[in-house]
Amino acid sequence: MKRFKSKTALGLSLMGIGALFPVNTVAQDAEVYSKPADRTTLNLYGTSGVIDMPSAEMLPDGEIAVGVSTFGGTTRTTLTFQATPRIQTSFRYSGIKDATFSTFDTYRDRSFDVRFLLNRESRLLPAVTVGLQDFAGTGIYAGEFITATKNFSGGRVPGTVKATVGLGWGRLGSSGAIGAPFGSDRAVFQSGDTGGEFSVDQWFRGEAAPFAGLEWQINDKWGVKAEYSSDAYDLETRSDIFDRKSRFNFGVEYQVSNAVRLGGYYMYGSELGLNAQFLLNPARPIAPVRIAAPRPYKIRPSRRADPEAYSRDWAASQAEASVEVRDALIPLLEAEGLTLIEARTSASTVEVRYSNERYGAGAIAVGRVARLLAAIMPASVETFRIVPVIDNLAQSTVVLRRSDLEALEVSPNAPDALLAVTGFEAAAPRLPGSARNEALFPTYNWSISPYLSQRYFDPDDPVQIEAGLQLNLSFQPAPGWKIAGQLRHNLADSYSDKARFNTSRLEHVRTDAVEYDAGGATSVTQLYASKQWKAGPDLYARMSAGYLERMFGGVSAEVLWKPVASRLALGAELNYAKQRAFDNMLGFQDYGVATGHVSAYYEFQNGYTGQLDVGRYLAGDVGATVTLEREFDNGWKVGGFFTLTNVSKEDFGEGSFDKGINITVPTSWLLGKPDTRLRRTSIRPLTRDGGARLSVPGRLYEQVRSGHREQLVETWSGVWE
Repeated sequence: MKRFKSKTALGLSLMGIGALFPVNTVAQDAEVYSKPADRTTLNLYGTSGVIDMPSAEMLPDGEIAVGVSTFGGTTRTTLTFQATPRIQTSFRYSGIKDATFSTFDTYRDRSFDVRFLLNRESRLLPAVTVGLQDFAGTGIYAGEFITATKNFSGGRVPGTVKATVGLGWGRLGSSGAIGAPFGSDRAVFQSGDTGGEFSVDQWFRGEAAPFAGLEWQINDKWGVKAEYSSDAYDLETRSDIFDRKSRFNFGVEYQVSNAVRLGGYYMYGSELGLNAQFLLNPARPIAPVRIAAPRPYKIRPSRRADPEAYSRDWAASQAEASVEVRDALIPLLEAEGLTLIEARTSASTVEVRYSNERYGAGAIAVGRVARLLAAIMPASVETFRIVPVIDNLAQSTVVLRRSDLEALEVSPNAPDALLAVTGFEAAAPRLPGSARNEALFPTYNWSISPYLSQRYFDPDDPVQIEAGLQLNLSFQPAPGWKIAGQLRHNLADSYSDKARFNTSRLEHVRTDAVEYDAGGATSVTQLYASKQWKAGPDLYARMSAGYLERMFGGVSAEVLWKPVASRLALGAELNYAKQRAFDNMLGFQDYGVATGHVSAYYEFQNGYTGQLDVGRYLAGDVGATVTLEREFDNGWKVGGFFTLTNVSKEDFGEGSFDKGINITVPTSWLLGKPDTRLRRTSIRPLTRDGGARLSVPGRLYEQVRSGHREQLVETWSGVWE
């Protein structure tokens, strides 16, 4: 097997970023900033800042920034997300070479930051921000700060000048301290710390030191920076990693595009530094999604002008009329990327159930179906009942009056006007007397494609990549039934050859990944059968059995209660899982476990969703997982999760508890054309055995909610597209 390795930590970091999402080097919309010179820049920690010190500025709402920097034997890769206009969060992966406090050639550290904007900048007052740096890691970069930033422009100096002053604690209070205003007791980093704890009693304790910085954005491209730093870099200087001779740093930066900024710096009187900043925003796609224009909306003649058009004789036989509607709709819906499942009509009402394979915004599909019904249905049909269906789960019934569609299409603010008169109802599990699309089942699908998978944060190789070919197979013999499998063949990888003794005190449900890597080039990653159905107007169910994931197989049963118009959903899942053999084929090991969770889901305002799962995990530990995500109208999601169980931090090991980041990218955002596919990536700072949950294909909640009221309303502006 061919193996390849990168020798440069910076190169590995960039490869990991590319695996998450492509960097847009084409200029994105500059409308986010009133002037290009007003943009917020990142420091060497990958957060809003000057050079090494933080500023009080925030990124545009929803912005995602990736910063990759190196100086003085230290490389930092940071993912920053502007979660709200006032809250910025960051995850950082750092490498420090030749650190005497580590047994590795390069000490690897993971850290989380969060900062809060207390005051927005005004004509007279500066922006003021308070922040926590490395608040849940080992504490090597732990520090707190309060900082203020003011923009100055319009004077004799061209461009924009920003001034920042602040007060730092911990790491940011280690040089030039002026006292300890909130107490002097503060722990310092110790080699071997497992991290992962919220040391609340340490925040804003110990010596405090001032810092300051100036940034001059000369024009749209060039900027220069200077700062007075309050970081003594005690650990690095004691390890002779670099010699800190000055508190002053200087830099110059070049704006390649709205998405890319590069910088070079002279640090602490002795070192040169580099910084690359990559920005993207889920609201600004790489390529604008282009959707073919819909057919013109067909308006019925008035009853007075053509009373015979409103005759109900055509529907004397409901069965025959439903078949005619079905046969007429099938090719029309296929042309729109939609698939008719069944149709039923009377003289005044038609109900159509369909699946959507094209539009990520469900409201667009609803609008296209309504236009087609207006084109083919006799004038006597006044009510359109439009039901999106996903894998045998009828999601909701969207009720539209034809007269409202005719009256509102060209009205001002047409989407909102239509929404005000649209009904959303529970969809019945079955539609008796309908004309079904008999060509749908049985269905066979297969594909062969390349794959690229990534694993992060191994101490020897922080970004590990596997590339190969995969064969996907699926067979659907009847509605709701699926038999599916995936076979992979590894052609090349960068996995570490260094053997590492597994020291986990728990059942090795996730930490034996290296054993699976060595199991063989060809692997059966999934092979299972599933059945899902709607058990009641608001109740959904699923059963699955087989090789459910790479490390476990077994049986799984799930129920979900989710009313169409409710923000709340409740679910329960019960599994029996057995550990698979290391050869990645069809065998099992001795370990088996009953695992399951009860779950609550809630859709907050402005695209935020929360999830709470309480139950038993794969290692037999009991606890809860909390997930919070922000979803954008185009399908992008960014969020985080953490799991706390009855496993002690000593038994869990490094990191103390499971936590991570979720990123979901819609394919349409990347390709510029409508598509319902999503790419989801979870980034865990550490993969341990505690808090590990079984990965089951086809969990119900995301399927069901995509066609419910809240999701349709979020994309309702596209109903006329």
